[in-house]
Amino acid sequence: MKLSIVIPVYNESRHIEEVIARVKAVALPTGIEREIIIVDDGSTNGTSDILTRYADDDTVIIRSLLRNHGKGIATRVGIQHANGDIILVQDGDLEYDPNDYPALIQPILAGGAAVVYGSRFSSGGRPESMSVANWLANKILMLTVNLLFGVRITDEATAYKVFRADVIKGISLEARRFELCPEVTAKVLKRGHRIHEVPIHYRARSYDEGKKITWRDGFVALWTLVKYRFVD
Repeated sequence: MKLSIVIPVYNESRHIEEVIARVKAVALPTGIEREIIIVDDGSTNGTSDILTRYADDDTVIIRSLLRNHGKGIATRVGIQHANGDIILVQDGDLEYDPNDYPALIQPILAGGAAVVYGSRFSSGGRPESMSVANWLANKILMLTVNLLFGVRITDEATAYKVFRADVIKGISLEARRFELCPEVTAKVLKRGHRIHEVPIHYRARSYDEGKKITWRDGFVALWTLVKYRFVD
């Protein structure tokens, strides 16, 4: 069985080498192969040059977009090129810890889930490094999902989303930017898939460190959830 790790990146020259090293170092369950699919979303700060160093690495697949399209499109390209039985989305920074992979894929390996989200809020509190504003925005998205779809999840906007490949490849996605997260959430729930959550480790980074999502994306995310609740 193979795990495909999809990493959309844009201007992550400060972090991408360490992210790749951490992803490659994770001890996966016995019998699980890995492939790392990195989609360079038109980076302009040297990220592309760094990625050329992995041209001869059999476990790393590089796909480069000529211009910046947005995280949604980059992620969709990665999913399209994934060959694994399980697909996991990994950000190209250091907010999330790849050592959580075994826990994230275990529910799928056990046959008890087709979709797994890594929850930053499973304990109910605010991660120490997360700003109050970001925490409130995440809570609003969580409450909106639960109200619209009649579910009880704790972290809709988590970047750690894991899927049985046939499930995510069977969904037509349209998002270009950060609205990919709510689009995926809405569409997997409308298709009757339960979202299984597991606790993960998380260290929020600041905008000075390269965080790209803004409050405007929060409003787009809310609209996306509402839109896909009522349309396919």
